[in-house]
Amino acid sequence: MAERRAFAQKISRTVAAEVRKQISGQYSGSPQLLKNLNIVGNISHHTTVPLTEAVDPVDLEDYLITHPLSVDSGPLRDLVEFPPDDIEVVYSPRDCRTLVSAVPEESEMDPHVRDCIRSYTEDWAIVVRKYHKLGTGFNPNTLDKQKERQKGLPRQVFESDEAPDGNSYQDEQDDLKRRSMSIDDTPRGSWACSIFDLKNSLPDALLPNLLDRTPNEEIDHQNDDQRKSNRHKELFALHPSPDEEEPIERLSVPDVPKEHFGQRLLVKCLSLKFEIEIEPIFASLALYDVKEKKKISENFYFDLNSEQMKGLLRPHVPPAAITTLARSAIFSITYPSQDVFLVIKLEKVLQQGDIGECAEPYMIFKEADATKNKEKLEKLKSQADQFCQRLGKYRMPFAWTAIHLMNIVSSAGSLERDSTEVEISTGERKGSWSERRNSSLVGRRSLERTTSGDDACNLTSFRPATLTVANFFKQEGDRLSDEDLYKFLADMRRPSSVLRRLRPITAQLKIDISPAPENPHYCLTPELLQVKLYPDSRVRPTREILEFPARDVYVPNTTYRNLLYIYPQSLNFANRQGSARNITVKVQFMYGEDPSNAMPVIFGKSSCSEFSKEAYTAVVYHNRSPDFHEEVKVKLPATLTDHHHLLFTFYHVSCQQKQNTPLETPVGYTWIPMLQNGRLKTGQFCLPVSLEKPPQAYSVLSPEVPLPGMKWVDNHKGVFNVEVVAVSSIHTQDPYLDRFFALVNALDEHMFPVRIGDMRIMENNLESELKSSISALSSSQLEPVVRFLHLLLDKLILLVVRPPVIAGQIVNLGQASFEAMASIINRLHKNLEGNHDQHGRNSLLASYIYYVFRLPSTHPNSPSPGPGGLGGSVHYATMARSAVRPASLNLNRSRSLSNSNPDISGTPTSPDDEVRSIIGSKGLDRSNSWVNTGPKAASWGSNPSPSAESTQAMDRSCNRMSSHTETSSFLQTLTGRLPTKKLFHEELALQWVVCSGSVRESALQQAWFFFELMVKSMVHHLYFNDKLDAPRKNRFPERFMDDIAALVSTIAGDVVSRFQKDTEMVERLNTSLAFFLNDLLSVMDRGFVFSLIKSCYKQVSAKLYSLPNPSVLVSLRLDFLRIICSHEHYVTLNLPCSLLTPPASPSPSVSSATSQSSGFSTNVQDQKIANMFELSLPFRQQHYLAGLVLTELALILDPDAEGLFGLHKKVINMVHNLLSSHDSDPRYSDPQIKARVAMLYLPLIGIIMETVPQLYEFTETHNQRGRPICIAPDDYDSESGSMISQTVAMAIAGTSVPQLTRPGSFLLTSTTRDKGLKCIFCIPKETWLPCSPRIPQSLPSIPCP
Repeated sequence: MAERRAFAQKISRTVAAEVRKQISGQYSGSPQLLKNLNIVGNISHHTTVPLTEAVDPVDLEDYLITHPLSVDSGPLRDLVEFPPDDIEVVYSPRDCRTLVSAVPEESEMDPHVRDCIRSYTEDWAIVVRKYHKLGTGFNPNTLDKQKERQKGLPRQVFESDEAPDGNSYQDEQDDLKRRSMSIDDTPRGSWACSIFDLKNSLPDALLPNLLDRTPNEEIDHQNDDQRKSNRHKELFALHPSPDEEEPIERLSVPDVPKEHFGQRLLVKCLSLKFEIEIEPIFASLALYDVKEKKKISENFYFDLNSEQMKGLLRPHVPPAAITTLARSAIFSITYPSQDVFLVIKLEKVLQQGDIGECAEPYMIFKEADATKNKEKLEKLKSQADQFCQRLGKYRMPFAWTAIHLMNIVSSAGSLERDSTEVEISTGERKGSWSERRNSSLVGRRSLERTTSGDDACNLTSFRPATLTVANFFKQEGDRLSDEDLYKFLADMRRPSSVLRRLRPITAQLKIDISPAPENPHYCLTPELLQVKLYPDSRVRPTREILEFPARDVYVPNTTYRNLLYIYPQSLNFANRQGSARNITVKVQFMYGEDPSNAMPVIFGKSSCSEFSKEAYTAVVYHNRSPDFHEEVKVKLPATLTDHHHLLFTFYHVSCQQKQNTPLETPVGYTWIPMLQNGRLKTGQFCLPVSLEKPPQAYSVLSPEVPLPGMKWVDNHKGVFNVEVVAVSSIHTQDPYLDRFFALVNALDEHMFPVRIGDMRIMENNLESELKSSISALSSSQLEPVVRFLHLLLDKLILLVVRPPVIAGQIVNLGQASFEAMASIINRLHKNLEGNHDQHGRNSLLASYIYYVFRLPSTHPNSPSPGPGGLGGSVHYATMARSAVRPASLNLNRSRSLSNSNPDISGTPTSPDDEVRSIIGSKGLDRSNSWVNTGPKAASWGSNPSPSAESTQAMDRSCNRMSSHTETSSFLQTLTGRLPTKKLFHEELALQWVVCSGSVRESALQQAWFFFELMVKSMVHHLYFNDKLDAPRKNRFPERFMDDIAALVSTIAGDVVSRFQKDTEMVERLNTSLAFFLNDLLSVMDRGFVFSLIKSCYKQVSAKLYSLPNPSVLVSLRLDFLRIICSHEHYVTLNLPCSLLTPPASPSPSVSSATSQSSGFSTNVQDQKIANMFELSLPFRQQHYLAGLVLTELALILDPDAEGLFGLHKKVINMVHNLLSSHDSDPRYSDPQIKARVAMLYLPLIGIIMETVPQLYEFTETHNQRGRPICIAPDDYDSESGSMISQTVAMAIAGTSVPQLTRPGSFLLTSTTRDKGLKCIFCIPKETWLPCSPRIPQSLPSIPCP
């Protein structure tokens, strides 16, 4: 034939002598490796740079300007630049649980209260990278999608995949008998090669047109059509996803800050019935933790009396509000345990006689004997009616019982039916209880039946249970304190309980206990606000009961809450003269000293008004030193003054009706001022009691102060014990936080002097006090720091960007604020280890940055930029569209500067003025700056000594630091603050660069926090100053870019120098730096960011030369690179439409092969082609990130690389993940775009070819069944010709395969090998286009293992 067939053209015409010469020669390494080591010259005309050295990237911004895409429109246009809506600033309104806001409607508020309310109500300020989830961190090829795509694909079974059956040995013997010796000696040993079987087998069908003459172009066309037919669009979607637990490049979006709730329990009180019904009984529920000896919920009051019983109290009780008629409550338990009890307390109307006498009828009379004891019962009802008419507003303790909550929950959870009826009888031995299922099955279970461990304390999944409490304990008049209750509860769990010997009060209280639904209807908050999904206000509500967690809960405040709980505990009137035995305490919250100044802020209990002006404690009959178990709940005003106070009035109640004897007689007074030196006064108090009414102006003084002319009980000793507890998102209840907020607010309001504690701070010493209060924040308790975390960080950031003017001078508090932030976030990291993600990011801090942080306002006393202030409208702000910016924003559009050098006298009016002032005062020559962004500048990071880079930057940055600035005279007229003079991201970078010692170490430990804070500040700055339309090179000043470069250089140096000592910290630091650079690619000059990446690479490379085992550091560099390359615009960053136009097909066509030589051509076109198929200098510079990825792959897979065998899987996973992400990215679905993307990976073909020895063991052969066996080189007998050398065979085929001398562990695992081959197969699939240029024939074919 005149023309050779296509398959014949690919056959190497190497003669036998050349084969023997090639095989006998010692293999000296791959050409790729020789190129890496710079041993052989590169065939390109460019300067050779070894793969171990970082190359200088192209200036991407300049390149895009000088090389515009010739195509005006079309799919390739999207590959040139980031989309215009890449980043969005979204102001999202907060979700409000209630129908009405909890914010008070007071017109005048304290500055601190105003700041708190703003913090709890302003919209979330979210920076959204719209295409972020198209990055490699969010690979859509899940297992479910993979199975769905595989439906309908034909299953292909190969001979080697078929497993032999159980009779394999006998089959092998039969095969051996049928086979000839010559066939058995062949490497494959297939039955199809047997002469016997060939003679007895049926002939195959003839192939039509086999010998017809067909033009080469037609063959190419047919092959092309066959390749495209039934081709799946997404190759990687058909294969399992990488076996990685969590991709290192995935950065999860933090949860929205919200109000904390523990495990929620719904308790419904169904009925309360005694043997006799003669008077109203009042009940309350609360949770207690015996181990912690703490009450862990507020009281829930409910009324199950009949209408007849309620009618007895009508003269004393106002009409009941619907909010006080609740009979069901939702309890929250953050720390459920086996020590939690549900305690039920009963009270009754006060009557003459002690508790035992009043409880006697309930213990002796039975419902069955009602007819027999009719007269006695009528007498009791008549007495009860009289007492209700006269003493209806007073209560007395009656009875109590307790339910071991976790026993009920665990037992109910183990039952088979959907609900359970349980009867609890406290009088039986050890409180045993019975279960009744539909009244047909009665069984016994002991209360001992508990499950140990926190796993058993699950309140979210147990089956609902109906409890019937059968007996109550009579309340002991001298054992009403909480300490006595804890002893009783602990005793209930013992086998020999003393409570069993007590005579019980027989009753039936039915309660339903079940897990609370997620969104219950008709629900009220602890402030009595209606929760959403409240269709009808006339329906009996369910109350949410406020939790008092057994231990601290570290959750920031997000809602307004300002409640006060007063617990009168005991009174000692033993030494008081006169009659004072039936004592009750009236509690009032006063805003003045007149009796009419009592505020209606005390929450009602049950079947009463919603709020009242006073509350009374229960009376213990004839007891001069009573204990109390009352809880008084108060709704605190938002703003407190020095005249707000709690007033306690002690009354003797006359139980017997006597002539000329008043019902109540005041026997003492005491009070607690609500504020002490501006701080809310809470805690335990032992107060003296005055016998007389307090004098005028008493409210501003403490009762401990001996007022002249007043008479006191027991010579002014403390006789009244009371506890005041605040649950407030306004009052910090921490002295250090209160001091800091008070000083900052004094600056805002310019109110001097400031009184804090016993100190009176004047303006001239305010600076030292303010710095002292900032440094003292590290001494504050962690729980209030977390609760006020958002406001605290906001204030510290405000001090950085808007330095105060004190006594006519600007005070620079940037350093102090930076140190305080570093200290706070490290405390959170160390103490809240359970709140970290895989990268060590604390969830509370991540939520603050993502949702809360925003640039502070431009002017004092103005809301923050954006529609987040009080009453602001909501806007959806897209960064690329400045037209949608809200016109109402109070912005200073003048160029904001960093107050880098506060030593300058006066205020610079322009950047040039400031630069000239800096140069003049410090002698700084920026022309010799180690960073220059000009087009002809030296390479970033080209300094051979990394430490020298950071030293220069730090020295120069230190020149910009000072403590204060003398300002011109006009500044003295300003009230406290200058307009914004600093940009937060600039000052943050500066402070970080110049810090040292423990502060720097703290910042390094939590570098992610400052990096993310800096990036969000940069984005907000660009948006609010309309700079997103400006070129990227003009977005940020040179001094800021200097600081960023210095910061990156020093942190990279820390990674390199400390990776062997502080492994965990260095891993966090490495990933934090990578995420930071990833973020900068979206907002800064991308060429500048590439230079930062090169600087990091140089430091790592310099260290690698001196390491005997570089695998740890190389692994860190792989993580660093993988995170950077996870950018959603990774393809665009690699300039896929560059001038290095590669061929579209990586394998030659038949027609093109006729005119192509066996090697690369030396002309210009062939040189461009060659540059695309190898990691040439132009390729690595122009496709920078792709070049780094493929360089890492080549270096790690290099057969001669020492100590990197363990990283094969890691680096192949990185490449596989990138290609898989491109394959499934909807932006790259167009064939032209797919081809351009695949061209970025053309050098992968050569890299894989150089690693053939690691892909397949060529010294293997197969036995008769196709199973691989290893044959040593000595076992190969070339003389007998019994085996054909695989090496010779491959050499004859035209591909030289080196003899493998590595151990078996050098081979890649099958999974890793498959991923590598899958990566290379996708490249010809996407770049095969009919119009593609010719491609070098010398690229060897890939041997199939």
